Amino acid sequence: MYKANTKIRTDGAFRETARHGSGDYPFQYYLEDIWLFDLHCVDWHWHPEVELVYLESGSADFFVGSERYHLETGMGIFINSQVLHRFQAAESTVIPNIVFSPTLLSPHGSLLYEKYLRPVLDFTGDCIILSPEVPWQERALLALRAVFAVQESERRELLTVQHLLRLWELLYEDAPRTSAPSQGKGAVRAQAQLQIMLQFIHTHYAQPVTLEDIAQAVPISKSGALSLFRQVLHISPVRYLVDYRLKQAARLLASTNASISAAAGEVGFENPGYFCRQFKKLFGVTPGEYRRKENIFERAEHE
Repeated sequence: MYKANTKIRTDGAFRETARHGSGDYPFQYYLEDIWLFDLHCVDWHWHPEVELVYLESGSADFFVGSERYHLETGMGIFINSQVLHRFQAAESTVIPNIVFSPTLLSPHGSLLYEKYLRPVLDFTGDCIILSPEVPWQERALLALRAVFAVQESERRELLTVQHLLRLWELLYEDAPRTSAPSQGKGAVRAQAQLQIMLQFIHTHYAQPVTLEDIAQAVPISKSGALSLFRQVLHISPVRYLVDYRLKQAARLLASTNASISAAAGEVGFENPGYFCRQFKKLFGVTPGEYRRKENIFERAEHE
């Protein structure tokens, strides 16, 4: 029982809008290939659940919080609750992964939650890289793969929780001693500032927007905004704005009959030629080629 995604949808604060599992069983297994996502990346998002990813084949760069990690086949990663993250690959990279609420293992506020779950959530930092070369991490990877293996079983819920408890036991016993502490107040404040600026861009991208406008949404200095974007997203605020406009234009080209120049103008580009050059730089194809490939109306006309 798994899902395969090719798009990540988020709100203005980058919180993923998809629901992972259900209220009475907050767990979802995904079998995905990063290469099949838009721009060959699982774009920036966060969720209140924790996530565990295993690289079954290929390799990828994982941006988690303000850090970047390169993972190869056979490695895995634990991503903590409410941590901003992004994955990108240069080739087909299959990543079975699970997203679940720790309350699946014990209710919030219970003795088990407070004694064994909360310490992992509070003290393991943004993520834990799992390598088969480290004995306890190898055991954690085996437990994670066991979770994947039981998803077609009639008793999958029971077996899933059984293997997750073993996995969590390993995290509880070893992770706090081998990973960085959780974000301090300064890091939390910086992430809040970043989300405010991102929300400003997402709301006003179709209008003329400058670096100063973005910074004043907090407000902080222009150099502060530039530093924060580069530290966390590894991109400048203006480049992020341009890329966001291009992605909105791509959605218009894929779902409407708006002309290329009209789509460019609607998302904030005044110069159609500049728009076309930037579009090809980001997507690898011209707007016209993208439309012929993705537009549901044009496909219908040729059927």
